[in-house]
Amino acid sequence: MDWQLYIVECKDGKFYTGITNDLDRRIKQHNRGQGCRFTKFRIPVKLIYNEVHPSRSSALKREAEIKGWKKGRKLKLIAESG
Repeated sequence: MDWQLYIVECKDGKFYTGITNDLDRRIKQHNRGQGCRFTKFRIPVKLIYNEVHPSRSSALKREAEIKGWKKGRKLKLIAESG
């Protein structure tokens, strides 16, 4: 089963980074206010980046790496992917 790392942009312009094995379901959860505390009051969210990982472990490692980045570096990653 593939895992996906994703970044969503909240209505206030802040980014949230997470992982899931069902991206469509997870984005819908976020937009219903059921995703996590960070996005609960910042809906709607918009998917702006995702990448596929072969395991939950590798997705978690990448999530931790990206969460440590400043917004500018995240924007560069997003720009380079599209």
